[in-house]
Amino acid sequence: MPVAVTVSGRERALLRAVAAGRCQFRGGCEPVLLVDGLACADWSVARRLVECGLVEIPDPRVPLAPAALTPAGRARLTSA
Repeated sequence: MPVAVTVSGRERALLRAVAAGRCQFRGGCEPVLLVDGLACADWSVARRLVECGLVEIPDPRVPLAPAALTPAGRARLTSA
């Protein structure tokens, strides 16, 4: 049975930015989420969205790749 994920207002805003195509991941051992070309100041929110399965896991070998919602992330955004 899937576990319900509670999403804060800040996390919801970041999900909306990913859905709008405004976010990218800069690759590396610790990927960095960029919003409108700038590093996301709240790295813990970005990490939590990936760990909760709401944002696709970035490939650390790719220098710069678009961030994408998972099906669960899209569903969570539309139900919020």
